[in-house]
Amino acid sequence: MRIATWNINSIKQRIDNLLSWLGERKPDVLCLQETKCTDDTFPREPIEALGYNVAVHGQKAYNGVAILSKLKFDEVTPRLPGDSDDDHARFLEAVVTINGGVLRIASLYLPNGNPPNSDKYSYKIKWMNRLFDYSCERLKLEEKLVLAGDYNVIPEPADARNPADWEGDALFLSQTREQFRRLLYLGLTDAVRASSDDPNLYTYWDYQAGAWQKNNGIRIDHLLLSPQAADRLTGVGIDRHVRSWERPSDHVPVWMDLDIEAR
Repeated sequence: MRIATWNINSIKQRIDNLLSWLGERKPDVLCLQETKCTDDTFPREPIEALGYNVAVHGQKAYNGVAILSKLKFDEVTPRLPGDSDDDHARFLEAVVTINGGVLRIASLYLPNGNPPNSDKYSYKIKWMNRLFDYSCERLKLEEKLVLAGDYNVIPEPADARNPADWEGDALFLSQTREQFRRLLYLGLTDAVRASSDDPNLYTYWDYQAGAWQKNNGIRIDHLLLSPQAADRLTGVGIDRHVRSWERPSDHVPVWMDLDIEAR
């Protein structure tokens, strides 16, 4: 089974790129972030025509997450637990049936947090604390679990072409990186780093200052796996070529293969 994540940065603007990539990579499940549209305006039809079931949790002009799946959804739950007043569309969980049990997948768009000396950073850390609590509870189920999305976290200096450029940025602050490590210490596995120590694995290049042309990238889109899912990991890829397409997102898809089958 192939599972992927992609911050699409406006699905209406990138629908042609999305359809082209789906035809090329053929994931069984795709988690999208920054769809930037309400549920009723999400362009379902061309995606469903490719055989995908579509679950969305949207918001006008901002945020928005979705899960596209070749498997039927058993459950779909929007919003990250822990704050009933948080109305940002940043989290969507789905459950599908596989041989031997279920696969639980979450598409998440973690807050950026800049500037660090603002309420935006406090919100980011609170959100990460909620994600930690959620992960603790879900890991108790001992299921195959995938937390896929744009974490807005540069985990280590090796995950940036020029780490010095990110000093003082909310994505690279020590507190941010420590929060990410807390997830790994729970027993979650970073799929990309489980497969490669290459320092040139980036998933995001800014639109400005020639970042793409200079390969001045960072790795902030991650696939985190429960032990039960990590045991089935057989391959990982970053489709950086998508960044060179016409009208690209500033992020590219990250995908992995798991040795599991639908029931």
